[in-house]
Amino acid sequence: MTASGTLPRIALTAFAPAVWGTTYVVTTELLPSGHPLFAGLMRALPAGLIALALTRTLPRGAWWWRAAALGVLNIGLFFPLLFTAAERLPGGVAATLGAGQPLVVALLAVGVLHQRPSAARFAWGLAGVAGVGLVVLGPAAGFDAVGVLAGLGGAFAMALGVTLTKRWGRPAGVGPTAFAGWQLTAGGLFLVPVTFAVEGAPPAIDLPAAAGYLWLGLVGGLLAYVLWFRGISLLPVTSVAVLGLLSPMVAALLGALVLGQELGPVQLAGFALALTAMVAGQLPHERGNQLGAKPIDQLTGQCLAADLAEPGGQRVPQ
Repeated sequence: MTASGTLPRIALTAFAPAVWGTTYVVTTELLPSGHPLFAGLMRALPAGLIALALTRTLPRGAWWWRAAALGVLNIGLFFPLLFTAAERLPGGVAATLGAGQPLVVALLAVGVLHQRPSAARFAWGLAGVAGVGLVVLGPAAGFDAVGVLAGLGGAFAMALGVTLTKRWGRPAGVGPTAFAGWQLTAGGLFLVPVTFAVEGAPPAIDLPAAAGYLWLGLVGGLLAYVLWFRGISLLPVTSVAVLGLLSPMVAALLGALVLGQELGPVQLAGFALALTAMVAGQLPHERGNQLGAKPIDQLTGQCLAADLAEPGGQRVPQ
C-alpha cells in the first residue's frame, strides 16, 4: 500500500477521534447537566437505528453475538466507565488514562492478533500518553480509586473492542455503515437500562440541547463510527489506536479557544510530543513485522477486498 493511498485513509479515520474530542465542550455548553449517560445513549442508539434503516442489513449467524459483544465493548460498556471516570476525576486525569488505550492495543495485538511485538510502537504509545498528560494534567489533579479503575477499565474495553474488530473483520457483503449500525444499536440498547437506572427520567430538551444531541448522534455517532470501523479494517490496529490521542488533544484545544482555558509552554510541548507520536505511529516499523501482517489480514476476513470494490474490481471509498 503506497503512502499516497494510506494518507487519505488515515485522515478519514482520524476524523472520528477528533470529533469525539468535541464531546466535552458540547456537553458542558449545550446539554443539560447531570445526564452524561443519557448523552451517551443519544449518541449511540438513534445513530444505530438510522444506520440499520439506511442499510436494511442485519447480522446473520455468529455475527449476532459478535456484533453484540463489539457494541458493548466499543460503546455500551465504554460510555458508563468513561463518564464514571469523568465524574470522579479531574478531566486531565481521565483523559490521560484514556490515552493509554494504544498501549493496551499493542499488548492485545500480540495475544489476539498474533502480531510480533513492536518496541517502537510501544515506545511511541508511551510518548503519546506523556504528551497528552502534559497537555491536560494540571497541578491540582486529584486521584480517586474508583475513578482510576473506571478510566483504566474504559480504556481496556475500547482497546479490546478495537482489537476484536480487527480480528473478526466484517462479514461478506456488509459495508462499514451497516457494521457501525449493528454496534451502535447493540451499545445503545445496553445503555438503555443503565441510563434509566442511574439517571432516572430524561431531562427537558431545549433548542441548544437538541443541537448538541444532533451533533453527538449524527456526526459524533453515525459518521464518526462509520469512518472509525472502516479505518480499523483498512489500517494496522496499532496505528488506529494511536489516532485516539486526538480526542483529548482536541478537547484541550477547544477548551482554550471556546472556554478560555490557558495553554502554556508545557501544554504546547505536550501537543508537539503527542502529534509526533501519532505521526510516528503511522509509519512502518520493523520489516519482519510488516511481513508478518499478511496472515493477520487474512484472519480479519478476505471479504474486505470484495466489500470495497466495484464489479470491475476497482477499490472505491465508502
